[in-house]
Formats: sequence, C-alpha cells, structure tokens
Amino acid sequence: MRFRSILSTPASLLLFLATLPGQSTPPQDLPSAPSAAKEEARPQKPPAPTPAASESTGSGATPAVQPSPDAAKTAASTPAQPPGDSGKSEESAKTSAAGPGTASQDDESVSTIRRTVNEVNVVFTVTDKHGHYVKDLKRDDFRIIDDAKPAEEIRSFRAETDLPLQVGLLIDASNSVRDRFKFEQEAAVEFLNQTIRRKYDQAFVVGFDVTPEVTQDFTDDTEALSVGVRALRPGGGTALYDALYFACRDKLLKSQHSGPVRKAIILLSDGDDNQSHVTREESIEMAQRADVIVYTISTNLTGSGSHGDKILQRIADATGGRSYVPFQLTEVANAFAAIQEELRSQYAISYKPAEFRPDGRYRTIQIIAQEKSLHVRSRHGYYAPSQ
Repeated sequence: MRFRSILSTPASLLLFLATLPGQSTPPQDLPSAPSAAKEEARPQKPPAPTPAASESTGSGATPAVQPSPDAAKTAASTPAQPPGDSGKSEESAKTSAAGPGTASQDDESVSTIRRTVNEVNVVFTVTDKHGHYVKDLKRDDFRIIDDAKPAEEIRSFRAETDLPLQVGLLIDASNSVRDRFKFEQEAAVEFLNQTIRRKYDQAFVVGFDVTPEVTQDFTDDTEALSVGVRALRPGGGTALYDALYFACRDKLLKSQHSGPVRKAIILLSDGDDNQSHVTREESIEMAQRADVIVYTISTNLTGSGSHGDKILQRIADATGGRSYVPFQLTEVANAFAAIQEELRSQYAISYKPAEFRPDGRYRTIQIIAQEKSLHVRSRHGYYAPSQ
C-alpha cells in the first residue's frame, strides 16, 4: 500500500525513477567522439528544433547526430573497433553485449579475436614517375614495415581490379557551394552511372550542411542514386567532420557483406567546417577504423591552396586516398573519372605484424616498392585492438 501511494502522482513517479540506479539521459551529438562529450559539458545555446522521427523517415532522411536512445547506449558502451572486416566488428559487439557468460563462451570469443587481429589488410596503389598506374606487380616487389619493424609474414597478395565496391558519396550542400551546386550534382551522377555495377557494387548518397541527410541508402540502382543526388538542395552551415564521421561509423563500418569489398568515400566540399561536434582528427580516426579510403574533390576552384583545400588534403592522405583541386568547374568531372580509374587499379595485401600487442595503440604502415622509381600510396596506419 505504501508503494502504491508513492506512485500515485506523476511527480512522485518522476522522483522515484530519478532515484533508481543507472537512469541517465542518452548522450547526443555523436556521443562516441571524445570532443563531442567535451562540447556537451560546455554551456550551450538552446538547440534548434529537431524534426520528429516520423518526418525524417517519410522524407528518406537519416539524421547523423541525433541517434536513438538504444543506438546512443550501444555507441557509448561498445569500444571503437580497429580497421578490418565487418565480421570482426560484429564479433566484438556481440561479445560486449552478451556480458558475463560461461567460461567456454568467453574462451571462444577471445580466441576468435586473436585469430583475426593478427592479420592486417591494406589496399594500395602504385604509380610510376609519370603518375601512371602500374598494375602488373608481384608479391616480391614489395616489403612492409609495420610500426618500424618488417612484417613477420605476408599472407596474401592480389591485384584488385574487379573487387566489389561500397561507395559513399558525400556532397556539401551548404550555402558556400550554392553557385556551382548544379554542375557538381551532374558530375556526381555521371560518376555513379559509370562506376556502380548492378548486382555487384553498392553506393549511398549523403548531403550535408548543418547535419547529414541520407537521400539514398545502399543500392546498386544507379537511377535511384541519381534521384538521391538531385534531391539535394543547398543551404545552411557546414558540418563536414560530422558527415564523414557519420558515413564511416553508421554506414560503412556497419555494412554487411559476404566477402572482400573495397570501401571508399568521395567527399565533394570546399573543406570549410563551422558546425561539427567532432574534430577533423576524430573523423579521420573513424575512417581508419572503418577501413575506408577517402577521396576528396575541392569545390573552391581557385587552385591557390586555401585552408579548406589543406583540410581535404589531410583527410585524403591519412586514409590512403587522393585529393583533387580542380582549377575550373569542368575539371570536377575529370576528378570523378580519375577516382573511378583508381578504384579499379589497386592491390590488396594481407600480412602478420611483428611483435604485435593488442594495446589500442596506433601503428604505422609503410609499403615500399623494391623499384625506387615507383610510388606507393596507402593508408598510413591502423589502431590495434584493446584487451
């Protein structure tokens, strides 16, 4: 009877629930990024109204920085994963979600992790002194330095000219690109039509200003992708880092695939960010953890090496991609064509690092061609898992 009287009024109910352990407000704004958590601790201006979930679903939009309570709890409780295949990420997520189990279950999950993290997979390209792709090299034409030590063993090597693609197209739809937006949309549509193959490749489209908006989810239908690109409308500020972080974490890191795939993002922007909750380096780290190569195309069209161009260059270099700075609008289409060629001109190598430790530390990678006139481009490193 006493318990019933306590819960007799809404105010009493709220007071009662507030005293229960483990009751907290779900984190907002990409909660797994450290800088986002720091941002929340600072005094904030009243937030702008957020569309209801039913409205977003109806328009095909997927908000990036307002996760559901369940998603936010999962992101906060699940440690970030190192780069690798999605199977490894799923295994770690299942292990953390299951909680304490039987001794045999714990032993099995630990042994599975040990089998997977000792192998590092890297996709890279090789060009000659004229910048032309070299596609006929063999395993013995390279040596690998992992964390300043030669790799213990190269386990596989192959030329990947026909590997299935998972491509994210991120288009800056802020006010700063309004005057050239239409041409960039058409160049992006042409790229998708030329690159995505039915029943083989998949792509998705994200436009971003203050928040990212998915106008077309993963599909192999180029017509649907074209509609997604043309549905974008410029306006608002620029949250470039949030958009990249979202595309890597919520789309490519969680994507399902039955075999090896090449994951890439093509980022079309002026590089000027003024609205993000995460930092540039956090968005780069998420791309590295998702094993994503990022190609950037500048929309500045000045050729003068602006601050935004340097940011785009940093993102591309850190993930093993390439940054393109067109001098005029018509060269945007040429940049898309160059990216398409590169995606079909890569090598994939798998190796076992020497003296590997699961300490969560960032480890550097160097792939060196035996012939000194050749230039190798790949991601610069990866994050080892934590015990």
